[in-house]
Amino acid sequence: MSGEQQDFNHLDRAGRATAGVARSPRFAVTLTVGVAIVLAWLLLGAMAIRSAEGSLAGRPGDFLLKNLPSLPLPDFLDRFFALCLVPAPLAGPAGLQVPALVLMWFLMAVATMLPSAAPLIRTYCEIADTARIKGEPVVHPLVLVTGYLTTWLGASAAFAALTLAVYAFAGSGRMLDPAVGIAGAAALLVAGFYQFSGLKQACLEKCRNPFSILFANWSAKPGRIFHLGVEQGVWCLGCCWALMLVMFAVGAMNIYWMALIGLFTLIEKQTTGRVASRVAGTILLVWAAALLLVSP
Repeated sequence: MSGEQQDFNHLDRAGRATAGVARSPRFAVTLTVGVAIVLAWLLLGAMAIRSAEGSLAGRPGDFLLKNLPSLPLPDFLDRFFALCLVPAPLAGPAGLQVPALVLMWFLMAVATMLPSAAPLIRTYCEIADTARIKGEPVVHPLVLVTGYLTTWLGASAAFAALTLAVYAFAGSGRMLDPAVGIAGAAALLVAGFYQFSGLKQACLEKCRNPFSILFANWSAKPGRIFHLGVEQGVWCLGCCWALMLVMFAVGAMNIYWMALIGLFTLIEKQTTGRVASRVAGTILLVWAAALLLVSP
């Protein structure tokens, strides 16, 4: 250890701290992922407050959000929020609104799905530490995380396109308001039935047991590790994509449901068995039936 410290003696305090972070991939990835999750929640929270301020209807939770202090935001964030919250699809410049919606869904994925990838990232770091002790070359964990998020970026583009399609035909007053009636019930039905499917369980098992997958596919090549991150992202997407559809039924900027879905996803991946999935599926199906009954 003393030799490692002497290597940094020629650097100032900031330089030594930076070098220490560089030599500790576990700390670097934990810090980066933590900052990304916190930043995503802060941006989504600010957007939810803006949405509540412009909402005329008394949506659940809007009263609380309206009474929160409105933080001063940079102009580019206000423009970003405005593109996501316009009254109707493509009411803003299409060349800007579509990327804004993709970014919005990506922030939701980072906030709700990235925490549930903690076992994957932690397991990779543990295997990487063992390899490093043996003197074997190791790819930085952030390469794996980048691959994982790349999958969710592609999914965010699909959800953005679905957002435009749903709110073009659902008759909603605002872009991110709940898709009521048939559209909202359809989202809940798909999400509910998928919770009971074999595909859901197969993807969930892959997410619950990252060690065997990482160990069997270990590589010192960045491209292989990136591809492994993409593959794990696909399993996660296969496990959780239907839950994201619930956001259409409750309103895409419903910060409370975002937190609930994120918490449920974390619990579902950390526990064994099918109880959590089946309970959630039952609730969603009952909710969908109730929504169909009260719809005109």
